[in-house]
Amino acid sequence: MASEIKSFFIDGPAGRLEALLNQGQPDATHAALVCHPHPLFGGTVHNKVVYHAMKTLSGFGFPVLRFNFRGAGMSEGVHDHGRGEVADVRAALNWLNREFHLPMIFCGFSFGAATGLRAACNDQRVRGLISLGTPVNVEGRVYTYEFLQDCTKPKLFISGSHDQFSSEKNLREMFEMLAEPRELVLVEGGDHFFEGHLAEMQSAIHDWVEKVFHPENMEAR
Repeated sequence: MASEIKSFFIDGPAGRLEALLNQGQPDATHAALVCHPHPLFGGTVHNKVVYHAMKTLSGFGFPVLRFNFRGAGMSEGVHDHGRGEVADVRAALNWLNREFHLPMIFCGFSFGAATGLRAACNDQRVRGLISLGTPVNVEGRVYTYEFLQDCTKPKLFISGSHDQFSSEKNLREMFEMLAEPRELVLVEGGDHFFEGHLAEMQSAIHDWVEKVFHPENMEAR
């Protein structure tokens, strides 16, 4: 289901944030936000994983917002090592809410997941959380997810079985600490970037969204 793409800026706490919006369909049931990986390592809205996640969510007719974190692309501000970026995500969620007044689904890849989950977890407007390539231990940077232990929103984690930044053991240990409902999908043979396995990642997103947010289940969401 194709939708027009709009390029613009939204107001962020450290200046303007460069954004792209797939407009979605008039009868959309949800809006979605997709956050990109670490900007100091080339992460932007044009990352392949982010793009394919957007395409999957857009396929449901949802309006889907992507934006560049502070200091990335044409976004103003300076990279803040994940601290100020949480506020960037909140600004994006606020924009989506003002524009569409729809329940929202959050999706983030790598740094975008670790950062965005902190903003989306306690936001009552966000009804579901998708984490792609969830980083646990990356070259000395340790990511922790205790804040998700009491989060009872539907949660989907998708990682490659050969993710170089999250061993299956570490990922499963983190996952087992989390509150239900939760789902973990390991893409066999996939690395952190799902190279050669993006279709499997997309299928996992599609199947989960269809299952959790199917019209028959909407009353509970």
